[in-house]
Amino acid sequence: MRQAHRPLKDLYRIPLAMLTDQYQLTMAYVHWLMGTGDREAVFHLYFRKTPFEGGYAVASGLTHQIDYVSNYRFTPRNLQTLSRLVGNDGKPLFHPGFLEYLGKLRLKVDIDAMPEGSVVFANEPMMRVKGPIIQGHLLETPLLTLSNFPTLVATKASRMVYAANGKPCFEYGMRRAQGIDGALMASWASFVGGFAGTSNLQAMELYGIPSGGTMAHALVMSFEEEMKAFEAYADALPNNCVFLVDTYNSIEGIKKAIKVGLKLRARGYEMNGIRLDSGDLADLSQKARQMLDEAGFPKARVFCSNDLDEKIIQSLNAQGARICVYGIGTKVVTCFDQPALGAVYKLGAIRDGAGWRFPIKVSEQVAKTTTPGIQQVRRFIDRNGRFVGDMIYNELVPPAQNLMVDPYNDTRESKMIEGTHYAVARDLLVPIARRGKIVYQSPTLPEIQAYARAQLASLPEGVRRFENPAEFPVRMEHGLFDLRRELIVKARAA
Repeated sequence: MRQAHRPLKDLYRIPLAMLTDQYQLTMAYVHWLMGTGDREAVFHLYFRKTPFEGGYAVASGLTHQIDYVSNYRFTPRNLQTLSRLVGNDGKPLFHPGFLEYLGKLRLKVDIDAMPEGSVVFANEPMMRVKGPIIQGHLLETPLLTLSNFPTLVATKASRMVYAANGKPCFEYGMRRAQGIDGALMASWASFVGGFAGTSNLQAMELYGIPSGGTMAHALVMSFEEEMKAFEAYADALPNNCVFLVDTYNSIEGIKKAIKVGLKLRARGYEMNGIRLDSGDLADLSQKARQMLDEAGFPKARVFCSNDLDEKIIQSLNAQGARICVYGIGTKVVTCFDQPALGAVYKLGAIRDGAGWRFPIKVSEQVAKTTTPGIQQVRRFIDRNGRFVGDMIYNELVPPAQNLMVDPYNDTRESKMIEGTHYAVARDLLVPIARRGKIVYQSPTLPEIQAYARAQLASLPEGVRRFENPAEFPVRMEHGLFDLRRELIVKARAA
């Protein structure tokens, strides 16, 4: 039976409309008072800079966002809480009529998004929200919080999986995560990014992620002798023995693990392997492999942990390490070297009578200048299934010739020619909700992982490298580029 995950509802069992910032409510209140709350508007969710100084990101969080939208409503308790908010004059912040309006509010937005696991690049909309402007404002913070962190983790995990070069990576980081939500979201997103499993049993129960675990130094230290600890562990779990061998001396620990492994074999069981958690991991793994093979345990695996990240894993492989499984904690669940993605949610269009008006934010920082329109992303794919480039365009003016410009360098102009540079052109934002009703069939988590794996495999190899990755071409359709430039000129003149 196909398992449909409901991450938020399964965990909290209540609507989460209050999972937002107060200023989302104050903006909505302005429109309610002015009678403009039903005015149609379009918002885009995207990030400005690719994380980890890399060449791509892996979009994650859509399953959680769908769950959030599906259960969106303000409860009586929420409204009571909001009624207690006061301004600096001590009077209620919101009129009772506004709270009554919130109590009856049901989403009527259209949502389009990249499927979870999609490869995405800076300044491309991962999600587009179209509908009453009040509802667009209310959804800003929750949609961001449900995509920022998982996208970051899924991207980090994919880099580690790439470095591991086919050897499985397990997420062991719950104890180092930023709280319960951080731990669960990291387990989910690391699996999206290609990890084989997690030590987090709550994530296993909620999401069906394969679980795994070995032992800690505390168990070894609780016995007077390391050998007795290994024997007790083997007696308790003869079918799941991975011995942590570095509590006192790794080489001596391996010797003892082998002795216990031989006793296990005499009882009809096989030792699963040993785990290294300190020291020169490349050298120790080579010696462990040799010792295990010579003792008749060629199938026993060498597990390795100890603050690993993609660059350490890559270095270990380059040194000829004989590691079979990587256990990764802190560096993936906290995204240690870049703990925030910085995705934003910006207004791109607003209905003005029968037509559309395109507001634009112009900043002294070029990267913060927004893009107008109702944006879509078109990806060009060659005959071998390789991604060639992306084009951001305005759906209100569908491109005729796929003529594109680098938005930050208008001297770089390109045109994708049918049958030459690409074989397929595919629009990436797909319908998720129409008038608040979910129209998208969410894939299972293993299906999301498989999709992400196929997406990553379709990237040019240079885009995936860690040092000075190649730039993946993301261009703006020429008409949209001209519109943006025209609006910038007008805004600055004003």
